[in-house]
Amino acid sequence: MTAEIRNPSTKHKLIGVSTLLASALSNQVGAALGALAFPVIGTLGVVSIRQLIAAGVLVGIARPRFRTLTRAQWWPILLLGAVFGMMNICLYAAIDRLGLALAVTLEFLGPLGVAMAMSRRWLDAVCGIIALAGVVLLTDPQPSSDFTGIALGLAAAGAWAAYILLNRVVGARVPGLRGTSAAATVSAILWTPIALVVLVSINWVASVSSLLLGLACGVLSSAVPYIADLITLRRLPPALFGVLMSINPVYAALVGLIILHQRLAANEWAGIAVIVAVNALITVIPGRQHRR
Repeated sequence: MTAEIRNPSTKHKLIGVSTLLASALSNQVGAALGALAFPVIGTLGVVSIRQLIAAGVLVGIARPRFRTLTRAQWWPILLLGAVFGMMNICLYAAIDRLGLALAVTLEFLGPLGVAMAMSRRWLDAVCGIIALAGVVLLTDPQPSSDFTGIALGLAAAGAWAAYILLNRVVGARVPGLRGTSAAATVSAILWTPIALVVLVSINWVASVSSLLLGLACGVLSSAVPYIADLITLRRLPPALFGVLMSINPVYAALVGLIILHQRLAANEWAGIAVIVAVNALITVIPGRQHRR
């Protein structure tokens, strides 16, 4: 064992890196399993199951105190709860139309857009132009292109950007994860009627495997990532965390190929590479001109 491995901080970083990479893979495998359930329970069914599981996990971890929340705390929590569901339904609807890799890559424009909007560096403007070029490469607009699917992917990106900004507001007003868990509960309440409609309308005997796939999606794409984030955020600097998160579109492409048999064209691989590189670049290069 080397001296570096004996260093506790290095050990913590290695644990953080391995946990984050495993979490990212879990997230994409979960999404792929959810996609397998689309033909039977639909995107609404998969997302409703995922929202219920996410709420259960976060409430179990943070135990929010709803009675103590003030009006100033409630409104961003309610908005965040609505955005939770919007982000996932737009993403999963995009996956249904475009495939896993394209949808996930388009969604990653959300945090990229937030990073650029919060900065005044000329480098970020250049990265934005390069990212747009990556989107053109990825989607290869043609008269026959699925523009509805592309719009859904971009809507998922916008919802993720809103999620990031609202989470900051909630985090500033409610200590710890209690605000986020309260928002997840709001989202679960909003999605419970949809889950009930789906459960009532399906043939249970013929749908058991699809329901199990939906549950697996919720566990792998919600429970595992949330718990993993608690581990990694304590062990990794934000810049490294952001760079490693950029592996998600690559995982999505590989998982989509292996589980869903979705093959990508050369231009799609190129577009994914460009957007991943821009995400990593804008995260790793420090700057002193970020707005606070």
